Amino acid sequence: MSGAPGSAAAAVTLADVEAARARLAGRIHVTPLMTARSLSKPGRELLLKCENLQKVGAFKARGAMNHLLHLAKEQLGCGVATYSSGNHGAALAWAARELGVPSTIFVPEDIPHGKRAAIEGYGGRVVVAGRTSRDRKEACEKEAAHTGCAIVPPFDDPWIVAGQGTCGLELLEQAPNVARVLVPVGGGGLLGGVALAVRSKRPEVEVIGVEPEAAASMAAALHAGHPVEIKVGETIADGLKPVQVGALNHSLAARFVTRVMTVKDGQIKQAMRLLLERCKLVVEPSGAATVAAWLALDDAAAGGVTVAVLSGGNVDAARLVKLLG
Repeated sequence: MSGAPGSAAAAVTLADVEAARARLAGRIHVTPLMTARSLSKPGRELLLKCENLQKVGAFKARGAMNHLLHLAKEQLGCGVATYSSGNHGAALAWAARELGVPSTIFVPEDIPHGKRAAIEGYGGRVVVAGRTSRDRKEACEKEAAHTGCAIVPPFDDPWIVAGQGTCGLELLEQAPNVARVLVPVGGGGLLGGVALAVRSKRPEVEVIGVEPEAAASMAAALHAGHPVEIKVGETIADGLKPVQVGALNHSLAARFVTRVMTVKDGQIKQAMRLLLERCKLVVEPSGAATVAAWLALDDAAAGGVTVAVLSGGNVDAARLVKLLG
């Protein structure tokens, strides 16, 4: 990674994202950019970057595979581990299986059944550890100290961020006239990577982060000027509730992100329903947060082409019925 010592934002650069794209070629999908005419208005066009159709059903495949491809064979000898609310865990289990490496995933007690099943389906060993991101991180670190396995962080890592940033390079090529990009925020890896890629190449494009009102950790970090631990409330967006954003991701957001919006669970449910009924897309709550934000954007401030990143589609049928029923 590039950058001066002590400069978190410079720890990953556009060149790193471009190198990640070359490294990942043929291993992940170039996901489609779909029109959403029924959700658009005159002078306000919405396009959907469908990471719900990515390998493992989420953008996380990008960062997980990019990280593993950086590790030497001896670093992989004892396997890999991570802490995840679901999608990063599934992505790491998938990437590890592709490379013939065992994986252990530390998950929260309330992990949705479908996400746990996906991790196990890709060959990952699941260990339940508390309810917060801090709980599972501490458990993962103890495992690594005991076994020597390599930890692959879910978001606050230059190789992860560079991998996620490849989504931004793709959408710029697919929508060269884009005016703004809406990106969901959990730990901030996707937002940091996409914002870096998009605004390094097109500084006039707005990049807006979107997070649940009950878990607004990036908004808190930007207000404080550094990452802060928040008390996370209840939200259906299980992939967007770390208690604190990553330091690297905060520094990238402070430099490249235009602003951050928050959305309520009711707005997310409405967006999920519209995506299903009008666009025929199954999108999990975390992924639908960007469309919820689009629906709330002021018409006067949202002209031109907007791309909403649908970060994942991993919601099982029973939960989908419960959320939308």
